[in-house]
Amino acid sequence: MPSILVVDDDADIRDMLQFKLAKAGYEVHTEEDGETGLAAARELQPDLILLDWMMPRLTGPEVCRELRAADDTARVPVILLTAKAQEADVQRGFATGADDYISKPFSPRELMSRVQALLARAA
Repeated sequence: MPSILVVDDDADIRDMLQFKLAKAGYEVHTEEDGETGLAAARELQPDLILLDWMMPRLTGPEVCRELRAADDTARVPVILLTAKAQEADVQRGFATGADDYISKPFSPRELMSRVQALLARAA
């Protein structure tokens, strides 16, 4: 069963993602800020990370840069979730090493499709 780490400071989004992903058969772990999310990514070695952009302690882009810089997490697929939808923000998100970028509010169906696609490519 693939494992997914959800890192988002919004409890409602974390809960919704945990429910949808678990229902789809994924093992789901959640964290509420960038610092604990980074630590969990290093410890758990998930198959995919859903990462919010704007969080306390470390932002999503900061976490993504750290993940890409470490040998043990460099290849873990990362999807950035963010309310930042301007073209420059999207470019910044990909420049940090994100594999995909989804603007909030997002469709849970679209998110699930992107999760499945990234996990299939990583397999």
